[in-house]
Amino acid sequence: MSLVTKPTVIFPEHEVSQDQMVNVLKELFPYHPKWDTVERMIRNTQVDHRNLLSPIDQVITHPGFEYRNKLYKDHGLKMASRVAKQVLDDNKMTPNDIDMLMVVSCTGFLMPSLTSYIISDLGFRPNTKQLPVAQLGCAAGAWALNRAYEYIKAYPDHNVLLLSVEFSSLLFQPEDSKISSLISNCLFGDAVSGCIIKGAYEDGDEGYLIEGIDSFVKKDSDHYIKYDVKSTGFHFGLDKEVMHSIKDVAPIMKGLIKDECEKEINDLDFHLFHTGGRKILDELVSNLDLVEENVSKSRQSLKNHGNIASGVVLDVLNKEFESKTRKNGDTGMMAAFGPGFTAEINHGTWIKN
Repeated sequence: MSLVTKPTVIFPEHEVSQDQMVNVLKELFPYHPKWDTVERMIRNTQVDHRNLLSPIDQVITHPGFEYRNKLYKDHGLKMASRVAKQVLDDNKMTPNDIDMLMVVSCTGFLMPSLTSYIISDLGFRPNTKQLPVAQLGCAAGAWALNRAYEYIKAYPDHNVLLLSVEFSSLLFQPEDSKISSLISNCLFGDAVSGCIIKGAYEDGDEGYLIEGIDSFVKKDSDHYIKYDVKSTGFHFGLDKEVMHSIKDVAPIMKGLIKDECEKEINDLDFHLFHTGGRKILDELVSNLDLVEENVSKSRQSLKNHGNIASGVVLDVLNKEFESKTRKNGDTGMMAAFGPGFTAEINHGTWIKN
């Protein structure tokens, strides 16, 4: 059994609207030769607000990679510890109940990993297993849940704590005027989230019980979503071809549900889709023949918070908990997409005792 419990998702205090971001970029690049195209594409992202680690006037400066990475460490540890405490409290558990700590993050780098700092900070057992993941981008949240599912199959009585730490604003490059970069600057938001995956559940537990998983990597797609690592830090790169990749993974998603659930995807009761952006969600609707309602919570997450990378699937799952509409036995699926073009997929049943 791999029961994913209610996530906790927290956001930094600094909020920026899309109108504010457009004005900031206009001031930074007043003579951009394709500004009309840039603004139209920004408006089309359907992102209204995002939360940032620092005020916007600080985000658009670049005090150096060393300074930014210190922000990542200090705020990442503080916020991740807060999330960990909350999900432990929510599940009436202590650090001693956790057998593996997973931290997924693609917006900073530490050695030792945040897992090591959190184990010390919160007093986890010294034999707690660490699994830090840094290079799977937006797919990492679903990837981690799938790996927790496999781990718990090997150790059925173990529990896994998953944390997602994403501060995409630390990647802002004030000299980068590429259209894809300007769009990305208005798409990604900052957040820290987490949940516990239980190996065994008890009466009174509620959650998403993962029952099957699959993975997909599109060959020769390394340039679709990537980082260029320079002296100024991570430079996000996005190829527009990624927007047309859902058609490649859609048959795998359909096949998983057909073969293991004997259902069509539309027949499932809930859908936990990563918000790569408006176009990705549109492609999911088109290629999976979905009714629009099945991506509504993903669109809500995108509108209110932007793309929070590996944390999106936890935010969308949290919205399912908060909706209080799920019944015991409801069936659903999760899918997330990341670099170059990678997909992680799972399906399962809602447990509500």
